[in-house]
Amino acid sequence: MSSQVQSLRFRGPTNVEKPKPPPVPRHAGILQDQLRRAQRRPWAPSFSLALRIMLLVRVAGAMYSNISDCDEVFNFWEPLHFLGQGYGFQTWELSPKYALRSWAYILLHHIPTRIGDIVLKGDKRAGFFAVRIFLAFISALVESKLYRTVYERINDRVGRYYFFMMFFSAGMWNASTAFLPSTFAMYTSALAFSFALAPTSLNNSRRTLAATLLFATGGIVGWPFSLALAIPFVFEELFVYGGDTVMPASRSTWMFNRWTRLAGAAVLASLIFIPVIGIDSLAYGKLSIVSWNIVRYNIFGGAERGPELYGTEPWNYYLKNLALNFNYLPLLALLSIPALPITYIFDRKRLGLKTQGPNESSPYFLLALRLSPLYLWLGILTLQPHKEERFMFPAYPLICFNAAVFLYLARGWLETIYISLTKSPYRASQTTIFKRFTLSVVLFSSFISLSRVFALWHYYHSPLTVAFEFQTLEIPRLLNVTGLLPVYPPGTPEDEIPRMDISPIKEFGLKLCYGKDWYRFPGHYLVPNGIDVEFIKSEFDGMLPRHFEQKAPADDYEEGRVFSKLADSWWLKPQTRFVPEDLNDLNKEDPSHYVPVDGCDYLVDLDFPMHPRTSPLEPRHAAMTDKWEKVTCHPFLDAQNSDALTRMFWLPGEVWQAGNEFGEFCLLRNARTVPQKEANIAERVRSGKIQL
Repeated sequence: MSSQVQSLRFRGPTNVEKPKPPPVPRHAGILQDQLRRAQRRPWAPSFSLALRIMLLVRVAGAMYSNISDCDEVFNFWEPLHFLGQGYGFQTWELSPKYALRSWAYILLHHIPTRIGDIVLKGDKRAGFFAVRIFLAFISALVESKLYRTVYERINDRVGRYYFFMMFFSAGMWNASTAFLPSTFAMYTSALAFSFALAPTSLNNSRRTLAATLLFATGGIVGWPFSLALAIPFVFEELFVYGGDTVMPASRSTWMFNRWTRLAGAAVLASLIFIPVIGIDSLAYGKLSIVSWNIVRYNIFGGAERGPELYGTEPWNYYLKNLALNFNYLPLLALLSIPALPITYIFDRKRLGLKTQGPNESSPYFLLALRLSPLYLWLGILTLQPHKEERFMFPAYPLICFNAAVFLYLARGWLETIYISLTKSPYRASQTTIFKRFTLSVVLFSSFISLSRVFALWHYYHSPLTVAFEFQTLEIPRLLNVTGLLPVYPPGTPEDEIPRMDISPIKEFGLKLCYGKDWYRFPGHYLVPNGIDVEFIKSEFDGMLPRHFEQKAPADDYEEGRVFSKLADSWWLKPQTRFVPEDLNDLNKEDPSHYVPVDGCDYLVDLDFPMHPRTSPLEPRHAAMTDKWEKVTCHPFLDAQNSDALTRMFWLPGEVWQAGNEFGEFCLLRNARTVPQKEANIAERVRSGKIQL
C-alpha cells in the first residue's frame, strides 16, 4: 500500500566542467623538461634493444681490441692459462709470499675457457675469445641496466645522451673487455650506481642492500680501492633525507633506522669475504686476504717498496689520458656540478616543480651527490704518484653520466635564453635549435672516439697480428715442409678434410723469444702448445715474470695432507703454493729469467729503420739478415717521431698519414737453428720415428 508520501531530490548542475588536474611533468626523474614539443618523449631504446645494440660493439671490441696493459697478460691471462693448460708465466704478485692477486677472481673466468675448448677443440685461441665475449656480454648488460635507470630516474634525454656516449666511447672499447680487476670493479660499481640513483628512503631497503652488496663485491673480488666510489652513497644513506620527509622530533629515530639498515647490509656484504678468502687461501697454501695485501702494499709498503717502483706520472696524466679516450666529454663531466648553481639561478624549475621544505632534501643536492663520485675518484687517483690508465676504469661510466647531465643542463639554458628573447614558449617548443645542439655535441664526440678506436687498431694491433700469423702461417709451413701434415688425395671435399692439427709442432722443441718488447707479449693463449716462450736480456733491468713450476712441491703429497686430496682437482694446482726464490717485490731483475739469444728459434722484435734506437743489448735484429729471417712484419707507429694529432687519431688519406712514421713489428726466424730442426724432423718422419 502506498504511503502517499512524496519526496524531493535536488541535483546539482550537470553542465559544470570538472576542474582539470594539475599538469603532470613529462618525466618522473630529477630533471624535468619544461618544453612539451608535440607532447611526445624523445626516442630512446628499450632495455632489450639497448642490450642488443650494445652487444654489437662490445663483441666487436672483444674480437678486435688490443691488449693495452702487460699487467692484464702476466697477472691474469697467464695464471688462467696455467689453470687450464698447466703452464704459463708467474709474477711476484702471484707468489704466496706476497699474494697480491686473487685466484678467486681468476677462477671466475675459467668456465668460459672450458666452453671455448668444447666449441673449438684443439685451439686455445677459442678460450681467449670466449673469455672476452663473456666480458663483453657482462659489460653490455650492466651498461644497458644503468642506461635505463638514468632514463627513468634522471631524465629520458639524459639517458639517451648517456647511451650514445657509452656506445661510441674509445675508453669503453678498451675497458669493457679487459681481463682486469679494475674492469670487474667497473661492472659492479656501475650496477651499484644504477640502484643508488633511486632516492634513498626507509621504504626502499632494496636500494641499500643491492648497492651495498655490489660495491662490496667490486672491492672484495675485484679491486679494493674501488670502494671509494661508494663514499657518496654511504653519506647519503646515513645523513641525507632523500625520499623521506623527516620532522625534527623524529630525526633521531630516523637516523637510527638508517644507520641500522646500512650496518646490516654491510654485515651481509662482508660474507663475500668467506668464499674469496677460502679460495685464495687454498690456492696460496696459507691464510690470504688479497684485498688487504693490496692495500697494505700500496699504502703501507714503506720507503723501499710500493707502486712508485713501477713508475710515476705528473699530476695531469689522467686528464691527458681521458682526453684521448673520451675527447671533450671529461671537460663536460667536470662542469656538471658547477652547472647546478647556474641552473638554480636561471632555470630553477629544471629540477622539479615542487618547492622543498626544511624537512626534505633539495633535488639539487641529491643530483650533486650523484655527480660527485667522479670528482672524488679523479682527485684520489691524481694525488697518487703511480698512475696507470686501468686505474680509471671504474669511473668510465660516470664520465659519460656526468657529461650527459651537463649537456642536458646546457640545453636548458639555451631554452631559457630563447624564451627570454622571443617572449614565446610556443615558438621555443617548435624550434629545432636545441635538438641540433645536443645532436652535434654527441655526434662530434662519437666521430672523434671512432677515430681513436681506428687509430688503436691501425697503429698498435701488430703484436696480436704477429701472434696470429705465427700460428696460422709459420707453424703450418713447418709442418708442411717436414711432412707432418697429412696429404689428402686431390678432389677431396672440403667438409671431409678435418681441422688442421698443429699439435705435432711439439716435436720441434721451438723457442719463441721476446726482448725489449716483453711487455707486448699477448699471452700463451695466443701461442700454440709445444712452443716455449722465453725472454732475452735487454736494457730493461726490472723484475720479469718466471715460469710456473712444472712439478708440485714435494710436501704437497705427504700422507694425511688435506691439500693432497685436492691437488688434482679441475682448478686447484699445488704449484700455486710454491714460493719462488727468484721473485721479489723490489723490482730487481733476476738473471735466471733470461735465455741466450742464440738459443731462440724465433724472435719478436720491433724495429724503427728510419730512427733506430739501438744499444749493445738491443741491436737491430731485423737488419741482421745473416742471423735472422723475416717471417712476417706489420707496421707499428713510431710515436716519438710522429705528429701529436695524427698519432692520436686515425683518418684515411696520405695527407693525414704524412705526419706519422712507422716501424716494423716483426716475427724473425733463426736462420741457423730452424732449418736444422726442419731437416731433423723431416728425416725422422721419413725413417718412421715420428708416426703421423
